[in-house]
Amino acid sequence: MSAPAGYQPYVAPVSNQPQAVMVRLGLGDPIRWLGAGWRDFMAAPGIGVFYGICFWLMAVVLTLVFRSKPEYVMSIASGCLLVGPFLAMGLYEVSRRREQGIAPELGASLTAWDKHLRSMGMLVLVLIVLELLWGRASLVVFAVFFNTGMPSTTGVLQAIFNPENLDFVLVYLAVGGIFAMLVYSTAVVSIPMILDRDTDAIGAAITSIRVMFANPITMLWWGLLITVLIGLALATWGLGFIVIGPLLGHASWHAYRGAVQWREPAALASTGAPAPG
Repeated sequence: MSAPAGYQPYVAPVSNQPQAVMVRLGLGDPIRWLGAGWRDFMAAPGIGVFYGICFWLMAVVLTLVFRSKPEYVMSIASGCLLVGPFLAMGLYEVSRRREQGIAPELGASLTAWDKHLRSMGMLVLVLIVLELLWGRASLVVFAVFFNTGMPSTTGVLQAIFNPENLDFVLVYLAVGGIFAMLVYSTAVVSIPMILDRDTDAIGAAITSIRVMFANPITMLWWGLLITVLIGLALATWGLGFIVIGPLLGHASWHAYRGAVQWREPAALASTGAPAPG
């Protein structure tokens, strides 16, 4: 069939917004992020220790609730998930200011989120919904394998380390792994991106997921490093969070800066190369 007279094919307009470009990463990049995060921590140790104490207090509260009232752990964890990203943004602000040659300030870090409240609120809401779904899925797994009732805190530990419950452990870890991957993929660079570019929560989450798919091996390695360091912090009765918390916060900023570059429209039209972001 011939096209009707005067027909013009649709051509999408050229975007005038910066475009996120995924950077190819190697296995050595997460180590460099940790090194850069350590330098940020040492450049402003007082600010880092302040946030580290906040993370430690959150870990203490979770531990106490788990031991005395395990049924309320998910509620408290949701509260920590609400507060945690705002604390992390303060650390990102310290790293951002150092990157720009501006002296870090505790006051500026504490109010870094106030211009991004809408995007941060939406992203935190998404993370809380994922966590609630994760908790519900975990309850279903327990209900399937323990039809005589939910085990106590001690019963949970015994169930995990009982070789006879290997099928329960495998299913529980599989379900937890799926939701952990969803949360990690959504949040790995989205919060520092909101601070850096003042983007909307959905765009930041999509970019974060793109980073995960662009460099799956490196980002899984980064996630493993985060898990190991958090485990070390927990092994010290949570006191390790005083150092490890801010270290990971600063390193996460460098993970975002290393994994995402921004191509400005002018650079896109003239050279086709990513502009330093």
